[in-house]
Amino acid sequence: MFKKAERKRSYVKIALCGVSGSGKTYSALLMAQGLGEKIAMIDTENGSGELYSDLYDYDVAQIVPPFTTTNYINAIKEAEKAGYDVLIIDSLSHVWNGAGGLLEQQEQLARTKYKGNSWAAWKDITPMHDKLVQTILQSKMHVIVTMRSKQDYIQTEDKKIKKVGMAPVQREGLEYEFTIMFDIDREKHEATASKDRTRLFDNTVGAITPETGEAIRQWIDGGAEMSEPDPVVVPVAEPAAKSIEYVKFEDNKCFVQGNHGWQNVEELSVEALKVILSKPQFEKAHSCAQACLDAIEVATGAIE
Repeated sequence: MFKKAERKRSYVKIALCGVSGSGKTYSALLMAQGLGEKIAMIDTENGSGELYSDLYDYDVAQIVPPFTTTNYINAIKEAEKAGYDVLIIDSLSHVWNGAGGLLEQQEQLARTKYKGNSWAAWKDITPMHDKLVQTILQSKMHVIVTMRSKQDYIQTEDKKIKKVGMAPVQREGLEYEFTIMFDIDREKHEATASKDRTRLFDNTVGAITPETGEAIRQWIDGGAEMSEPDPVVVPVAEPAAKSIEYVKFEDNKCFVQGNHGWQNVEELSVEALKVILSKPQFEKAHSCAQACLDAIEVATGAIE
């Protein structure tokens, strides 16, 4: 059953996050130069990915609305089939909240299929999202995705709203799936590694260059062993005082209070729903969380 552990080469999955104008596309191309020789880009930004064609040789495939998971998955598989070393997905945010993306599909399904029940509509959307994520993670290429950032807020114990930094425009928890996640500053275009399983970067990286990609490739070629993926769970607040409110209902939706503010139970991952079910402070949300788990199980079984 057990065997001696050995170092294996792997394909890294990297996320670059930042607001518009922070230089995500340019940084992705610079990093890709150091990672591999044959580079492809999935462009969802109206051809902006080709503006840097003088920088390096790379191929481009455009995705136009509707930004469905199927269109992304087909493009990823085509890139893998063509034998590219590095694939840049610019941007992954469109599949979440772009025209025809998952949020728009969820709203449409709620209206047309589930009689306005947005909660029930997630049982169709979650398997689509999970399939795209697994396609990225299992692809035999290095993958660099760009994601737009937005200001994130939380509600403190005294009911005040507090800024807590930037968050990617994507489904909650997706950032845990990547090998490295860089946040790029708009003013100086410098990056910080908010997550780094390679342990190559000490938080602040500076401007991303081809040397950044080369350092990652050397780590890969050295056979460095990947650590086990972090569990994708919603950061939940432990009970500190009986006065704290952990569950609320608004517009026929159930929300839970975590370290990143109020989160819609319908939008949480399977792992996060299980965490909710294990915490007594979320008892009022247990029935909602269990219903979501049941719906996801049914939908996933139907797809398979």
